[in-house]
Order: sequence, then structure tokens, then C-alpha cells
Amino acid sequence: MPANLPFSALGIMLFCNVAWAMNVVVSKVAVSTLGLPPLFYTVLRSGIVLLVLFPLLRQIPARLPVVLAIGFAISGGSFALQFMGLQTASPSAVGIVSLAGAPMTVLFAVIFLGEQVRWRRGIGMALALGGVGLAMGGPSDGGSLVGVALAFTGVLIGSLGSVFVKRIEIGAVALQAWAALISFAVMLPVTFTFETGQFDAIRAAPLAVAGCVIFAGVVVSIGAHSAYFKLLQAHDANLIVPLTLMTPLLTIAFGTWLTGDTIGWPLIIGAGLAIIGVGIIVVRPSRNIFKPLLVRPRL
Repeated sequence: MPANLPFSALGIMLFCNVAWAMNVVVSKVAVSTLGLPPLFYTVLRSGIVLLVLFPLLRQIPARLPVVLAIGFAISGGSFALQFMGLQTASPSAVGIVSLAGAPMTVLFAVIFLGEQVRWRRGIGMALALGGVGLAMGGPSDGGSLVGVALAFTGVLIGSLGSVFVKRIEIGAVALQAWAALISFAVMLPVTFTFETGQFDAIRAAPLAVAGCVIFAGVVVSIGAHSAYFKLLQAHDANLIVPLTLMTPLLTIAFGTWLTGDTIGWPLIIGAGLAIIGVGIIVVRPSRNIFKPLLVRPRL
């Protein structure tokens, strides 16, 4: 057990990792099995978060346009692409692709914030990106290559937003509220412009749709993320952040168990390399990056 980290914290982190991993599977069910249009699912997810956290919008943060831009990048913008990818990609592949968030966040920090990368983190970035690339190169295991590429693009957008989170003065839960507001406002007209069948999907399975949305919005976005950031307030990030590496492993396990994902050697080897690479990245110090979002770049 990591030093100075109580068993209660480990239990909370286990809950967070299970929730995050299950969220990928639940989202797959929502947009694939239930036939919810992915942009509309993004609207529903943002809407329920907004409903619960609406009181936090009473206090307007400084640099509101910047807060909204960052919030959209790490929530609705990246979610929409992930959900679009999950229509044809497997949860396991999407879980592995999400590991690209750590090296891409560091790379964007180098470009925009002057982050210094020494050889150890350079090796970690190479391993992580190489592992993700290997996983993406096996579409027969992960589903459609287009779907995996869409999920990867969502990770890029989330990583770009994560780089600038440390530059705004707002609490993590309040950021979720503003992110939900801008995501809802942007994606609502987009879904009704470019998608069809929204209400047909709800009428076909209203309880299942409600279950998916409540799990994604309340259990994951509000419950798991709030618990995660509360732990970060009480403990060193170097103890908490590496524990989030359980999420891709659990995503693979849940995907195999619940959605029948085929796990071939490209996914297994790619996941192993990526997890090692991300592990190296998250234990290295950084002055510019908000480390809690290295592995969890989206709200």
C-alpha cells in the first residue's frame, strides 16, 4: 500500500476506477445497443450534470470565456467524439486509446507552456504513444479503425483543454458545472441539426436510457470525479494519480465480460506499453501541468 494512504482512500479510488471503466461500457451500450445518437447522448449527460450542479453557477468565475472554452474541451467536445467512436469501436480499444491523454498533455504543455521534458518522461511519452498506436493498428480487435480514430481525436481535444486547467482559478466541481452548461448549450442545436431519431431511441427503451444517463452524469461525473478531487485535496497527487491506471485494465475486463470484446495481442501488448509509459509520466514532477488530469483528462 502506498505510504500514508489509508485503506479508505484506496477503497474510494477503487470505486472511482470501477465507475470510470464502467462508464465506457455504459456509453457503448447507450450509443450502440440502444441507438442513442452520440451527440444527443452528450446533451443528455451534460443536462443531468447541469441540473444537479446548477446552484454552483451563481458565482461567476474570473475569465469566464476561458473557463467555458476549457470546460467544453474537457467535457462535451471530447465526450461527443468518444461517443461517436464507441458506435463502432470496442470499449477496450477506447479505454486504451484514452491513455494517449497523458503524453499528449505533456506535449501540448511543451508547445504552449514551455514545459521541460527530460529523458525519463521522453521515454514514457514514447512508450505510451507507441502502445496506443499499436492498439489502434489492430482494428480487428478494437472494432472500426474510424471509431478508434474518433475516440483518439476526443482524447487530443481533452488533453489540450487539460493543459490550461492550471491557468484558471475555479474549483473542480464548479468547473464541472460550467463545463456542463457550455456543453449543453453548444451540443443541443448541433444534435438536432445533424442527427435524427433522438426521441425514437428514448421511446424504445426509456428506463435503459435513463439508467445510462444517470450513471454517466450522476455516478461518474458528479460522484466519482468529486470523490477523486476530494482525495487530491487530502493526499499527495503522486499517491493518488498513479492509482487511476487501474481504469484501462478494468475497462478491458468489463469490455470482455459485458460486451464481448475480442482481446488480441495488439491490444494486450499496446495496453501494457501504454500503461508503463503513462506510469513513468505521472510520477515525474511538473510545474505547468495539473497532474490530476493527466490520466483523467475529461469531466
